[in-house]
Amino acid sequence: MSLHLQGKNVLVLASSKGLGRATAEAYANAGANVMITSRSEENLQKTAGEMSATADGVVAYHRCDVSKTEDLKQLMEATIAKFGSLDVLVNNAGGPPPGGFEDLTDDDWEYAFQLTLMSIVRTIRYALPYLKESKGRIVNITSSSIKEPIDGLMLSNVYRMGIVGLAKTLSNELASEGVLINTVGPGRIDTERLRTLEGKRAEALQTTPEQVRKNTEANIPLGRYGTPEEFANTVLFLGSGLNTYVTGQMFVADGGMTSSY
Repeated sequence: MSLHLQGKNVLVLASSKGLGRATAEAYANAGANVMITSRSEENLQKTAGEMSATADGVVAYHRCDVSKTEDLKQLMEATIAKFGSLDVLVNNAGGPPPGGFEDLTDDDWEYAFQLTLMSIVRTIRYALPYLKESKGRIVNITSSSIKEPIDGLMLSNVYRMGIVGLAKTLSNELASEGVLINTVGPGRIDTERLRTLEGKRAEALQTTPEQVRKNTEANIPLGRYGTPEEFANTVLFLGSGLNTYVTGQMFVADGGMTSSY
């Protein structure tokens, strides 16, 4: 079955590694032209080279710090200059710093606001003229905290829900333009960020990261962590031509872990 992505143009933010990379790779392997981004030029060169070896579409890259307005503006200009149009926007950013309420300063809140929420607001604003032309798709990568708050991740819990509210509101505003927007949160997906958080949690509990993982897996109905590729498949569908009627929704790819509906 065709995903109707051959020759389509896709921008995936924060995509030199982790979930962003897996998502960009899924689109490129489906025949789309993909622009990847990162703060590191070195990581981008390496990732673009590796992805191009198997991609059916063109893989390009542009350095970008998603927390900076001018970087996002230049990224959109570079994407259109390279591809000429935009069909799919996948918003993504590294997670904000962990911490409980009393651990966080005003600077922490401001940084997370710019990184986690305003990066998506700005990117959608810059992308919208092109997405309206193509009747495109927007997919926001967030966290399973959109369904169930995660202890010790106060900033993520708060701002990820702002993304859900943004997407739900935009789904109504953009429906008449043929633009669909959805939000996907990863559960326990085996990424570098998750391993870092497990290390911090292990220190706090005076145990090992391996034991933290074992305890977590015991609470996942499927009994294991997901892979970045499994997560990417959900984002791939929502941005593909197979999705013609799903908009304004939030999903989690979590192996059944979250207990909320």
